[in-house]
Amino acid sequence: MKISGFTYVRNGIKLGYPFIPSILSLLPAVDELVVVVGDSDDGTREAIAALKDKKIRIIDSKWDMNLRKNGKVFAQQSNIGLAETTDNWTVHLQVDEILHENAPKQLREDIEKANRREDVDGLLMPFLHFWGDFEHILNTRRTHRYEIRAFKNVPGIYSYHDSQGFRKYNSHESYLAGEKGNKLRVLKSDVTIFHYSFARNPMLLNSKMYAFSRFWHNDQWIKDNITDKPFDFNEVDKLEHFSGKHPKYMKEVISGRDWKFNYDPSKSNMKPKDKLLYFIEKKTHRRLFEYRNYILADGKTR
Repeated sequence: MKISGFTYVRNGIKLGYPFIPSILSLLPAVDELVVVVGDSDDGTREAIAALKDKKIRIIDSKWDMNLRKNGKVFAQQSNIGLAETTDNWTVHLQVDEILHENAPKQLREDIEKANRREDVDGLLMPFLHFWGDFEHILNTRRTHRYEIRAFKNVPGIYSYHDSQGFRKYNSHESYLAGEKGNKLRVLKSDVTIFHYSFARNPMLLNSKMYAFSRFWHNDQWIKDNITDKPFDFNEVDKLEHFSGKHPKYMKEVISGRDWKFNYDPSKSNMKPKDKLLYFIEKKTHRRLFEYRNYILADGKTR
């Protein structure tokens, strides 16, 4: 059985995305890697081409700057990549998501096991969301603990909402019509996604937030909510310390950090209701009323 990978990126250098580490981390796990490169002006495409890996297939795309609602352009770019994949299973990483170097073997084994079950569509993978630097993670109700990042490459599966996850639809027409689709049935995998979206220079992150928000909100919202000040990492509910090992692909990025973050728990903006739910979660290891864009199938990958 062969496995495809796909991702998308636009102006990854300018916005500080670790897209090269992300691509390098995914390559050992797949037999081909489709990279959809938007119309960039910062050398992003050239950097990917310079990897000179035979598994990589670059698809050039032009972003529709008028798709400014609900992050539809991200789903569009994801679907372009998915449509170009050719293998039995496919793995999707966004360009701020990294696999540990020990992950590919386990991921392929988990996919092999899931593939033997007709009632399983994909794999659900846990996330580590880094915030402020590379020593703190955000693990509250503001984040998703799990998401689908590997699934059977069959007709009818499309990116859901802004490409956070995936669902199955009766037809392409029903997807375009805005139907909700059917949640995928998945097995849980222990392969962790290291997510670095909010681990970058606060001024660079502000640029990223502006670029990202343009595809969610109108100009007035951006004017009212996006400033030219550095992003304040302490405007957060609760952070936890991370003492594990980062993927080797992030070594250069981490060593090149050019900002400092001093976490101040006293500035927490966690609401009383969320404090209670957070307390319950830590005591019971259950997240009550959690949104799930998936259906857990019986059994585990290991």
